[in-house]
Amino acid sequence: MRRSTAILLVSCPDQIGLIHTITEFLSRHNGNIVQLNEHVERPDNSFFFRVEWELEHFTIPKSELAKELEKALFSKYEMQWQLYFTDEKPRMAVFVSESSHCIYDIFSRYFSDEWFVEIPAILSNHRTHEALAQKYDIPFYHFPMSSETKADQERFQLELLGDLKVDFIVLARYMQILTPEFVANFENKIINIHHSFLPAFAGAKPYHRAFERGVKIIGATSHYVTQDLDEGPIIEQSVAKVSHKDTVDDLKTKGKDIEKMVLSRAISLHLQRRVLVHKNKTIVFE
Repeated sequence: MRRSTAILLVSCPDQIGLIHTITEFLSRHNGNIVQLNEHVERPDNSFFFRVEWELEHFTIPKSELAKELEKALFSKYEMQWQLYFTDEKPRMAVFVSESSHCIYDIFSRYFSDEWFVEIPAILSNHRTHEALAQKYDIPFYHFPMSSETKADQERFQLELLGDLKVDFIVLARYMQILTPEFVANFENKIINIHHSFLPAFAGAKPYHRAFERGVKIIGATSHYVTQDLDEGPIIEQSVAKVSHKDTVDDLKTKGKDIEKMVLSRAISLHLQRRVLVHKNKTIVFE
């Protein structure tokens, strides 16, 4: 049986007594706090807060909680807020093209119950992974893309995602640039992964170019997608050392391993509601 807790994420101008005010409200209604994190961004005096508490003896029903928090806290302190319940399973759509390493890793974690999440659909511009999706009984949707069809196909994708009540999207090496119109429908709810050669080795064959330059580290970056290509708020990054003994294929293998790890870590942090976006960066409560 999954323990039922609530998670509140808050950001607002910093001021005296914020932590006490929030925790006193929860305590007054028999909310047993199990995790609490806070951070103050000094340059612009912004306060960030994550608190998780048990609902077993909490006196405010889930259906009334947002209204009560708004009345007691949010409007008074100019708070931006997000409220989640851990017994409600998020719905994650996965977009993929032809590369397989990230989708296989996602399936491994999904079917081993590492994540409390539902995958209602795999969307792709190729049929490469259709059989894989069928094998695991996950609906697969093919949306072939061209410059002439992209606008219509994205509109069909958005209609499908709405029908499926998708909460967020993971781009598991999806090799299509999403339009600003698409991204606007899922603000800070699209997670992407790319190698960390960008922008130094952008374009075709980045591993070949990195090999020719004799790089000593390679890495990967996972971030939320914005209208600026590969420049959204970073959630997670990692690197691995390489040497002159490594071939281009060695670099590719190490790069894929890092991409899988970094993407899965970003998904986990998002699912655990540990990420707050501030301007074009993130506050990650670990």
